[in-house]
Order: sequence, then structure tokens, then C-alpha cells
Amino acid sequence: MENHLRAELISWLRDDPALATINAIEEEAPVKASSPWIGIAASASTDWGTKERPGREVRIAIELETRADEPDADGSLISAIERRILDLPPFQTGFEIASIRFLRARSEEREGNLRGALLEFRFRIFAPQT
Repeated sequence: MENHLRAELISWLRDDPALATINAIEEEAPVKASSPWIGIAASASTDWGTKERPGREVRIAIELETRADEPDADGSLISAIERRILDLPPFQTGFEIASIRFLRARSEEREGNLRGALLEFRFRIFAPQT
């Protein structure tokens, strides 16, 4: 289920017109993309099933790298990413979303005028009903 979620999340982010300025949206940090780009930095899952239905709690950290001089230059882009993730439809191929919650964020200044932001979310998902 975690792999299905990761794939759907990347596809969902790629389809957002508000993120059209992003050069690459990949499952990992892109090897040959210039900033700005989005990638899944990490994910982990634990059991979150019931007696009747298998489920997982999946934590996914999304990384955004941009090039900017000002610390708040990415604020609107970070907000757009957060809104888009929280709006992921509940019924997907391979899983059903019970809840999505924003957990934490971290921002940093990097070498070469780059800025990084890490956004972590918790997804509680069920296997599709049969």
C-alpha cells in the first residue's frame, strides 16, 4: 500500500496547476533537475489495520528545493504543496485514505543560494474493500 500511495501522491502533485513552476516532481530527489524541484525524501509505514481490513499508517516527507535570496520567498509554494497533499482524494487504486495530517516542517538555507524545505505528513490508509 505504501508504494501505491507514493505513486499516487507524485501523480497528484504533478497534476496541480499551482505547481507548474516546479521543474521536476519525482519519487526521490531528481538527479538532473535544476531547482525548483520536489521529491519524496523518506517514507515509513506501520500497521494500522482492523480485524476486518488491513491498513497502514504511512509517514512521508516531501522535500522542496528552490533557489532564493529571501527566507520567505517559498512561502506560497510551500502552502500550495501542503494544500494539494491534504486534498488528495480518499478513494485510490490500491488503497483508501482514512485521514491525512500535516505533522511538521523544516526549512534550511543551503550552499549556492539554494533553500530546502521538508514537509512531513501522516497518511492512514486501508486496503481496498473486496
